[in-house]
Amino acid sequence: MKNKNYNDMQCPIARCLDHIGEWWSLLIIRDAFRGCKRFDEFQKSLGIATNILTRRLKGLVESGILEKKPYGESQNRFEYILTPQGQDLSPVLMTMMQWSNKHIESNEPISQIVNIQTKEV
Repeated sequence: MKNKNYNDMQCPIARCLDHIGEWWSLLIIRDAFRGCKRFDEFQKSLGIATNILTRRLKGLVESGILEKKPYGESQNRFEYILTPQGQDLSPVLMTMMQWSNKHIESNEPISQIVNIQTKEV
């Protein structure tokens, strides 16, 4: 764990934030839900420096949120797949999105979750 403050770590919210509370980590998780799997896909989507992306992906794998799987013929190419633990973060991200749409003014269109099969919002 990253945070060493014992009192904070007794709080479930603090423990959660220790794993996913960093800005880039949450955006990587968001992009994984959007279908990003490969290093270059995350980098292109986020515009993140390679060293930061490497550290964040490693931390998310160590936390059990993403699983690192080799792909292709090269042993140096990997995909990062949400684990069941990572997939359980879906309602957290949706709640954050809904809260932001409701409480933070933006010039951007409001994001909405749409069921792909039924087209319902």
